Amino acid sequence: MGRYNGPFFLPLFFLCFSSWLSLHSSADTSTSKLSQTQTLIMGNLYRSLHSSLPNANWNTSDPNPCRWIRVNCSSSGNSSLVKSLDLSGVGLYTAPNSSSAARFFDLLCRLDSLESLDLSANSLTVIPGFFFSNCSFLHGLKSLNLSSNMLYGALQNFSSFSSLETLDLSHNNFGGAVDSQLDGLARLKSLNLSANLFTGEMPTLGKSQGLEELVLSANSFYGQIPSDIGGHQNLTLLDLSQNDLSGSTPEGIGKLSKLETLLLSSNKLGGLIPKSLSNITSLSRFAANQNQFIGSIPSGITKYVRVLDLSYNSLGGEIPADLLSAPNLVSVDLTNNKLQGHIPNNLSHNLYRLRLGGNSLNGTIPETIGNLSNLTYLELNDNNLDSQIHPQIGSCKNLTLLNLASNRFHGELPEVLGSLRKVVVLKLQNNSLSGGIPDTFFELQVNLSVLDLGQNSLTGVIPSAISRLQSLSNLILEGNYFNGSIPDTIGNMSSLIELRLGGNRLSGTVPTMPANLRIALNLSHNLLSGSIPSSLGALTELEVLDLSDNGFTGEIPRFLAGMRSLTLLDLSNNNLSGIRPAFRNYVTVITSGNRYLINSSESQNTSRSRKKRSPIVIIVVVISMVAVLILAAVVVLLISSKRFYRVEDESPQLGESNLQIVNGCFVTANSIHRSSIDFSKTMEVASNPRKIILKTRFSTYYKAVMPNGVSYSIKKLNWTDKIFQMGSHERFRQELEVLGKLSNSNVMVPLAYVLTEDSAYLFYEHVHRGTVFDFLHKNLVNVLDWPSRYCIMLGVAQGLTFLHGCTQPVLLLDLSTKTIHMKSPKEPQIGDIELCKVIDPSKSSGSLSTVAGSVGYIPPEYAYTMTVTMAGNVYSFGVIVLELLTGKPAVSNGLELAKWALSHSARSSEREQILDPKIAKTSLAVRSQMLSILKVALACVSASPEARPKMRNALRLLFNAK
Repeated sequence: MGRYNGPFFLPLFFLCFSSWLSLHSSADTSTSKLSQTQTLIMGNLYRSLHSSLPNANWNTSDPNPCRWIRVNCSSSGNSSLVKSLDLSGVGLYTAPNSSSAARFFDLLCRLDSLESLDLSANSLTVIPGFFFSNCSFLHGLKSLNLSSNMLYGALQNFSSFSSLETLDLSHNNFGGAVDSQLDGLARLKSLNLSANLFTGEMPTLGKSQGLEELVLSANSFYGQIPSDIGGHQNLTLLDLSQNDLSGSTPEGIGKLSKLETLLLSSNKLGGLIPKSLSNITSLSRFAANQNQFIGSIPSGITKYVRVLDLSYNSLGGEIPADLLSAPNLVSVDLTNNKLQGHIPNNLSHNLYRLRLGGNSLNGTIPETIGNLSNLTYLELNDNNLDSQIHPQIGSCKNLTLLNLASNRFHGELPEVLGSLRKVVVLKLQNNSLSGGIPDTFFELQVNLSVLDLGQNSLTGVIPSAISRLQSLSNLILEGNYFNGSIPDTIGNMSSLIELRLGGNRLSGTVPTMPANLRIALNLSHNLLSGSIPSSLGALTELEVLDLSDNGFTGEIPRFLAGMRSLTLLDLSNNNLSGIRPAFRNYVTVITSGNRYLINSSESQNTSRSRKKRSPIVIIVVVISMVAVLILAAVVVLLISSKRFYRVEDESPQLGESNLQIVNGCFVTANSIHRSSIDFSKTMEVASNPRKIILKTRFSTYYKAVMPNGVSYSIKKLNWTDKIFQMGSHERFRQELEVLGKLSNSNVMVPLAYVLTEDSAYLFYEHVHRGTVFDFLHKNLVNVLDWPSRYCIMLGVAQGLTFLHGCTQPVLLLDLSTKTIHMKSPKEPQIGDIELCKVIDPSKSSGSLSTVAGSVGYIPPEYAYTMTVTMAGNVYSFGVIVLELLTGKPAVSNGLELAKWALSHSARSSEREQILDPKIAKTSLAVRSQMLSILKVALACVSASPEARPKMRNALRLLFNAK
């Protein structure tokens, strides 16, 4: 495999804002002092750091280095020795062949008493060779942490560090095999090599018999787990996840009597689950999900385990009777296996997560489910469960997610489900449920975000009380037998982004719909009539509109052709007439089955072939046109005079001309920007809607040209619906100052801000040439070629890796192709990095899934976890990569791209078919690169957050794709 052998980022002194000042010294505060030699070394070390890191704030006002922050000493009598040095996250950068790097490590190597050295979370790319052979502390160092740097190449030989007990090399770019480099580390207790590029067979580490923690995850180790793994009797943690390990798991692993955590997830392991695992009394967590295990689940395996994850394997047979009963058991995930039989009755009272979806289980939900007072997540979907939904589920008062979809449940909806006041996601679709929607359901207005009752046999009218569910973002009632009219109150559901009422017997006209609808509005296959209402024009973010198979009459409104967000419009099989408007080329429009509808091209041809009009008709038409023109001229004159009057006496109210600056502040130290930016000029620009260059979900962008000719992008944030929570101006300033200190070419960093009473305006360097969405889907360039798409992927990945690697990681609330700005076809910049800092979703009238993210980019877990995470950002990134690979938008025809790609890439032979035809006609080598990147994208959009790679690892995989 070809590898990238250089740093991922431009040379930076600081990856992120250092929090040194908040840390306190734990040094010995006695009066004992260092020897003259060590005092001199520490002074030189300070000067070496200070020359390149003047803001490191290493306080040297105290003449005794033992009282400096991040320095620990031990004393003996009147003398002290430096024992521990913590330089993590201070922005150290070393370039290859750098003299300053050599001097820095030379000084470190003279501290012969050093036992612990932490250089993690910096920008180190190389470490001089003498560090591993000639350091004075070689035989005394016990702990070495080099994690989260940019070190690359083959692993150095660490055998000289004979006293080393803890070695952390995780989150770097080391590659190649791990053979003898770690031989001789007989005292090693903890080894972490995770998130690198290591290949070859898993290292045996036979001489490190005292090993307690071994973490090799997120590499490319292959082959079998060594059969002698059981010889490491002291292991408490063994993490081999996210590699390419294959074969069966050795039974000898059951000899690890002290093992507490065993992680084998995301490999190619097969065979049976070792029965010997049930002998490990200390085992608390066992995860072997996303492998190829077969056979039955061994009995007794959860006797001591608290967390079990065997999802996405090929396990069969019945669930052992004792599997779910162990009193310590809190979480079980057996999703997507081949399990049969009944769900055992004996359930642990401490279970808070039970996921059994995607199997072939039958029978009923056990009555004992009502005893699980801690149960938070219950997923039994896609099985063959029968009978009625057991009312005992109503006793699980802490349920947040209840998914019983795609089973054979029948009978009426239990009223007791309305007592689940904490439920966020309720999915009961694809069953045989009947009757109406119980009134108790409308008591779930505080938390319920997703309600899916589609494809059942429900009857009656849709109650107007449904509008009480003000947190609801997704309402799906399609494929039932609801009748009557759509309740007028539905327009009051302000959080709704998806509404599917198709396939019912609804009649009457279409009422005003919720203005925030974005994913889809599906009213197809009903008995609706009348004209298509003009109120639909207010749905400015709607992507799918399906009104097919109804009785709509009249013409197709022209506002539909002006809805920029639409990707699918289905008006087929109605009674529409007139001329069909021309739509944008990226919109799929279906109008078949309307007898009297004429395409615009047909209309033009017909008009050319008409016979001459009679003179009388022509005269009437001319007179009418003249009258209209005269009337229009009078109106224009009246408006002009009125406008002139306002200019003279009132000042024109363009936009927001009376904006009052509450506070304006710079967050950049750059003197050029400080001298260029004019806050008053900004307010003039923000008052003029003609200066708008882009609108996103939370922001409006303006272009402002300052008096000296320098252009800036001004972003307005709206504090609407109490979503944005500034707190005080001081807190807001502090948050932005942290962001203002970031420096990465792929991240839009704020330079300054202005606060008004209800808005904030942020300043950025003006680089806007459109967004990735514009380039890809609106044809800003003829065809976005493969080299440009690859550069965009790398740029976004680099920017996101940078943000996640900060001392205080920066998470993105909304990452999509519409929030990534383009400096050029190959230079992306991530925008909206401040949203997570200034938005408080808990203050919104909607759920997190309503606030966080754009449709198609939102990870599935956001629907019920209510937390923005790094794994969620990785999911959004994966969707962006899929867009660039397939040329398809994140949502197309109502189907999310991530789900479509996963379903169409189950077989390797099918994967090439989903590539964008515009770029797929290329050499075999380039197509191979595309398919390698497709694997990365599919891993990023995994349904399981734990299975997604870290951004740093995803970036490496992109760099090394071939």
